Amino acid sequence: MIGALRALRANSAWGRPRSLRSQLLWWLLTLHLVAAGLTAWFAYVVYGRLVHNFMDDQMRLVAESYTSHRKPPPLLPLANATDLARGAFVLQLWSADGDTLLASSWPALAVPLQPGTGFGDVRTGLGDDATWRVYTAPGAREDRLRVQVVQSDDFRRHRVIRRALFEGLPIALLLPLAMLILWIIVTAASRSLRAVARDVVAQDERSLSELSVARVPEEITPLVDAFNGLLARLRAAFATQRRFVQDAAHELRSPIAAITLQLEALRPHVASDGDAAQRFEQLEAGVTRARHLVDQLLSLSRQEAPASTAAAAPVDLAALLRDSLGNLMVLADQRGVDVGFEGQVYLLVNAPASELRCVFDNLIDNALRYTRQGSAVDVRLHAVEGRPVVDVVDHGPGIPSDLMGRVFDRFFRVPGAAAGGSGLGLSIAQAAAARHGMRIALRNRSLDEGGPGVVARVYLPVIPA
Repeated sequence: MIGALRALRANSAWGRPRSLRSQLLWWLLTLHLVAAGLTAWFAYVVYGRLVHNFMDDQMRLVAESYTSHRKPPPLLPLANATDLARGAFVLQLWSADGDTLLASSWPALAVPLQPGTGFGDVRTGLGDDATWRVYTAPGAREDRLRVQVVQSDDFRRHRVIRRALFEGLPIALLLPLAMLILWIIVTAASRSLRAVARDVVAQDERSLSELSVARVPEEITPLVDAFNGLLARLRAAFATQRRFVQDAAHELRSPIAAITLQLEALRPHVASDGDAAQRFEQLEAGVTRARHLVDQLLSLSRQEAPASTAAAAPVDLAALLRDSLGNLMVLADQRGVDVGFEGQVYLLVNAPASELRCVFDNLIDNALRYTRQGSAVDVRLHAVEGRPVVDVVDHGPGIPSDLMGRVFDRFFRVPGAAAGGSGLGLSIAQAAAARHGMRIALRNRSLDEGGPGVVARVYLPVIPA
């Protein structure tokens, strides 16, 4: 209950709660307070009339029982002033002319004989300026006594107030219990909403599945249906984009392959020096870059395709890194780059091997393309602060600090970088790493580390070997 009130207060802005749970609790509290107030007011009015009518009838009957006397009979005096507070009647017997008080059950009460007859209210200085209810009986005959009955009006009012509070008390007592029950009900009902929220968080561009409405409240179902419609449109848009990239890449592979064959056939007929040889090399480099771009586009489309249902399996990372280096040795030989591998730890990574290959193939390929010819690319598998990492270190020109945050953008290439890259490798590697709980961080090598160059560090999630 205390937690509910704290949440109600914390979620309120200018007195109006923002959460649905707090709004329900707020309105329930208001409703119970209003109901308790109305009940108390209704009881005060109805019971007040009942008490006044009953007491007035009693006063009239008492007064009429003494109006037939010529002489005042002996009266039983009240014990003390407490009896007045408890609603005791004070009986006054006056002479027939009304000038003389002949007898009184409480002589200290200075309430004069009222000029008229019937009921009235009189205020005196006795008992903190008390108010008294007075009934003056009409004289039976001229030689008979005049009778007046007095009762404390404060007694009546206090009795009515207590009764009204007693009527409203059950509602006030039920308020904490009702708020607690509502809190439990709303919490149980919101579990389905939290489940929908978890499903939404689990969505990504590769797996946009519809949200289940089986356990969703009817009031929230239209919202979930609208969100499912949006997901369907997004799936269609992503599918259209992937088909376009795949179709474009496949259509480009054939003409690029034909151009490559024509260049191979033309090579023997081109002089080994001179302007023609230079232009031929430029043309060959452009075709090579176009072929690499097509391969990267196909890899990108496969990465953006819906996630495969194949379960992840423990992969020996050291063996996978050696395999990646072996597949890229052709590129390393072409650039005269020495490739080294150092594995200081043995670990298994719980992820599909193809996804891990996508991460490290692109990082190593990127390092080989941007390192200086005749230098080296080092791949290190080691631990940093107790966490296993893979460092891919090149000896290239480095990345300007103001552009470090953009290198993972698609098709972005650092100005002045050597030709041959597509601008997609780091983007593909980052997306594949993020899907399996890995993180890639780039930094420039310092002079103490033998810079310039770039260190691409991959932070790995692992399972015990």
